[in-house]
Order: sequence, then C-alpha cells, then structure tokens
Amino acid sequence: MSTSDAIAPFNHQAYMRLALQQAENNYVLATGYTLELPGNTHAEQCCLQKYADAQGIKEEHVGQSLPDQTVLYTTMEPCNLRASGNLPCVDRIIRTKTSGKPGIQRVYVGVKEPETFVGENRGRAKLAEHGVESIPVPGFEDEILKIATAGHQEVHE
Repeated sequence: MSTSDAIAPFNHQAYMRLALQQAENNYVLATGYTLELPGNTHAEQCCLQKYADAQGIKEEHVGQSLPDQTVLYTTMEPCNLRASGNLPCVDRIIRTKTSGKPGIQRVYVGVKEPETFVGENRGRAKLAEHGVESIPVPGFEDEILKIATAGHQEVHE
C-alpha cells in the first residue's frame, strides 16, 4: 500500500495494514512509530508530538486542535505504565479530551500488549472509563508481535 492509495472510510483492515507497514519500514505518513523521536518514545507519543509540532503547540494541548471524530490506529494497545518514566500513552490519549473538545474517541488496536513488557495492561479499561472506545482489528497479531517483541526477552519466574 503506497501513500497515494486512497483508503475508504471505516476500512479498518486497510488502516491497520498501513500502520503495520509503517512499523515494519519505519516509514511515517502522519503517524509515528516507536523510538522515532528521542527519549524512549512509543508510537502514540511520537504521533501526538509530531502533530503538535505541525500545529505549533505543545503536545499536551493537541486535543484543542484535533478534528472532531478523531480516531487512532495503533498496532499495539496503548500502554498504561511506562518503565521509562514517560507519560503512558493511555494518559496521552485521555488528555486529548480537554477544553470541551471530544479528542480521540476511538482507538483501533491490532494486538494486546504482551504481559512480558510491563505486566498486565489495564489501558483498555482506563480508556473506557474516560469514554474512549478500544476496538480490536483482528488478523495482524502474528505480524505485529514479531515486530513488537524483537529485542524483548521473555520474563521467566
């Protein structure tokens, strides 16, 4: 899928394929990929920071300028805990719902975060508590996990 290919609205499979392609190739259109920016950054963080930079605002204020009906496509469910000390991606998403603006209302997810990363991820529950839907887009789990777990070791007790 090239950048010039038009994707029909609500074609979740095509958007997830595009997100996966970006993760595989470190090729970015208007989103982000893990470690794209300095500071042990996750894809959602990079995406929001790049959007903020393009708008000339701070990342914590992106919700003020996001269009209505904004959704986020991510290969892996947003994190709820960051071992690096960075603000978790779930909190960044929730923070877009500020100043009476709807912010990000739906997150389309290719795979749940493996527990070997930081333990049980309660991100979906926290998103739901703040009115953000988390919607799985099945069919990409093996490909996503192959990329996402590269360099991560299994935790054995």
